[in-house]
Amino acid sequence: MEGKQLWARIWRILLAGPLTLLATIVVMAAGSLWLPEGDAQVNHFVIPVVLLPAIWAVLFFYSCLDRLGRASAVILILLGINGAMIGQHMMASL
Repeated sequence: MEGKQLWARIWRILLAGPLTLLATIVVMAAGSLWLPEGDAQVNHFVIPVVLLPAIWAVLFFYSCLDRLGRASAVILILLGINGAMIGQHMMASL
């Protein structure tokens, strides 16, 4: 393999593996912040946990597509936005 192809393959493996898992966990954790509360006040906690496999599958298969740059940008932006929401919520609770 040539150098550029090798780095693209390594980045795709990192993107589809640990970064997708990290983004899924962060999106699930931030889900309670952007989902509305239900009548029983548990929907915003239960729905992200139930949707965890779907969130992971969408991010994983999207990272396996041909456009590595676009997939990287989307996953990293999603990770950054949800991470910022969690950080803001934690800072507000201090």
